[in-house]
Amino acid sequence: VPLLQPVMLAIGSPELLAFSIFGLSMVATLSGRAPLKGLTAAGLGLMISMVGAGTQTGTLRWTFDWLYLFDGIPLIPVTLGLFALPELADLAIKRQKITANRKADVSVSSQWEGVKDVFRHWWLCLRCSVMGTILGAIPGIGSAVIDWIVYGYAKRSEKGADKTFGHGDVRGVIAPESANNAKEGGHLLPTIAFGVPAGASMTLLLGAFLLHGLTPGPDMLGRNLDVTYSIVWSLTLANVLGGTICVFGAKYLAKVAELRHEILLPLVMPIVFIATFQATRSWGDLYFLLAFGVIGWIMKQLGWPRPPMVLGFVIGEIFERYLFLSNELYGASWLLPFTFGDNGEFQWGHPIVAVIGIIIAWALYRPLSETAAMLWHEFRHLNRAHMKLTPNAWFTMFTVVVAIAALITSADWPADEALVPRTACWVALGAGLLNLVTEVFGATKAVADHGAEHGAPKEAKLPAPVMLSRAGEFFGWMAGFIIVAALIGFIPAIGIFVVLYMGLGFRESFVRAGAFGAAVALFCYSVFDRGLSVPWPQSVLGDIFPMLRDMTGLL
Repeated sequence: VPLLQPVMLAIGSPELLAFSIFGLSMVATLSGRAPLKGLTAAGLGLMISMVGAGTQTGTLRWTFDWLYLFDGIPLIPVTLGLFALPELADLAIKRQKITANRKADVSVSSQWEGVKDVFRHWWLCLRCSVMGTILGAIPGIGSAVIDWIVYGYAKRSEKGADKTFGHGDVRGVIAPESANNAKEGGHLLPTIAFGVPAGASMTLLLGAFLLHGLTPGPDMLGRNLDVTYSIVWSLTLANVLGGTICVFGAKYLAKVAELRHEILLPLVMPIVFIATFQATRSWGDLYFLLAFGVIGWIMKQLGWPRPPMVLGFVIGEIFERYLFLSNELYGASWLLPFTFGDNGEFQWGHPIVAVIGIIIAWALYRPLSETAAMLWHEFRHLNRAHMKLTPNAWFTMFTVVVAIAALITSADWPADEALVPRTACWVALGAGLLNLVTEVFGATKAVADHGAEHGAPKEAKLPAPVMLSRAGEFFGWMAGFIIVAALIGFIPAIGIFVVLYMGLGFRESFVRAGAFGAAVALFCYSVFDRGLSVPWPQSVLGDIFPMLRDMTGLL
């Protein structure tokens, strides 16, 4: 705390704005070999984050008079839709276990390889831990952003990482997880020393302090130092115990990967529905889960990088807030490391912003230079005779149309409210048009390869009609669940969904499907209704029979 206190006190809105720009600069790194697609996706993510009431004048932006959108789109439907549903869809399409035909070989002795990996890459682990602690100590950045920043940093700084991250390179796990564990200790610094929570968990901790009569500040480092040390050692012990549990429990947790898809999908999907519904406890959460699930699956199949879209979505609100505050409080001077007063007197401005700007330039130099070289190569070999509208080109055209429509609908917004959203639209539109030209007229096959997202399949193992048919079937079942839940209630719909999905979708015996459906519905009822008292949405059946709703509380 004594070391970081001057730094934290020197951080204002310009510095937080610089950190958010630094986070956005990771888009170039997280895009792999598809920088134009990454920029387009990031622009779309920024646009999505701008949905809702504006922060300055309350102007409703892209809400289409839908009350659900007035507060913006929640993070949970976006992330689960972009990352979870495409993986579940692939299981349903390929119809095989997560481990395919391999057997998960996990034992305590084999996990020592993971321990050795940490020691082999101790310098990476140490650097990312320090970054996680420092970034975690800065209120306003957000936990989700820190993981992406550190992952992008590791991908940018480690030798050969741009080719191996996402393909089994353990460094891609060590880097963000080191920061992920370290940021909790960083979160404690402003919470204990200044009473400024750096995250949602720290807000709860701050509330607990106040309930027990503890005042954050100097007293926590003096009179109540024993409490502070208790927190520190509790966090340390929790990490040790958590690691120990994982080591001894991994063998059993890995068995989940060996479950047949006929069992795993009906078990996981209701949990995804419930987790998504907890975002705002509105039907809109499930609608957007389904919408982003379809978009995420298409992006994965076409090799579009999804992390930049999530990064743009997460940082968008932070970026807009601190851009407005910086301009209002400092004008253009927030960009300057030092200024001169009216008397010619030297004054420090915002040197931290300048330092972060240099880091951003370093991080962007190689990706942007490679992108420029790629574009130049493609434009030199444009061949109108080989014009071809591939699925990638059609999806790119879709993003361009969305950006143009967003620009048109934002034409009458106030300047303060339109600055960041329209900037995001122009980024998505410009990158999308450049990407479209190279895809439609490009003479080399490298254009398609540039779109290969790390971890995305290079070629479909199934014929395209079969993949599309099974994908439509999967998302159709999801849409069916939402409809049935609206008709008869959430928990009853879970039981019916599992029975029908296993019995009709996977041709399991209805006796087994019925038993499994009843078990899953009972589990969800016991944990989420009785245990966590989740308020379920009202259904049509409950409207018709109010007494039944009052008796069960599920309709």
